[in-house]
Amino acid sequence: MWIQKQLSLKPRPRGFHLITDEISYQLPELKKVQIGLLNLFIKHTSASITINENAAPDVRLDFESHFNRFVPEDAPYYKHLDEGSDDMPAHIKSSLLGCSLNIPVSNGRLNMGIWQGIYLCEHRNHGGSRTIVATINGQE
Repeated sequence: MWIQKQLSLKPRPRGFHLITDEISYQLPELKKVQIGLLNLFIKHTSASITINENAAPDVRLDFESHFNRFVPEDAPYYKHLDEGSDDMPAHIKSSLLGCSLNIPVSNGRLNMGIWQGIYLCEHRNHGGSRTIVATINGQE
């Protein structure tokens, strides 16, 4: 079985946001999958997705703090300045974290660790809504 859907995520401010429930809610088809894979692909160059800690909100704040130091705004060597000071760092952060995830599906559920969740990493101050292509491959 193959299923592909385009998911729309509500706009969020800059930061790291837990979106596991929002993804699962938009994919009721997962309940039919006994064994399979879910691929998530974000269709943007200034946001990314990753999997990490789902319980302690401080982890998401620390991620944002670290990435802002690691990839600063207004670096004197940036050439791409057309869309504001947060744009070029957003592209770099997006490439570092990545644009896709593969998550096992078992017995109708995402098979992640108890402390794992899916993050939307919004790297722009005002990124707007984000689009994710979800592709499910599995057996019913």
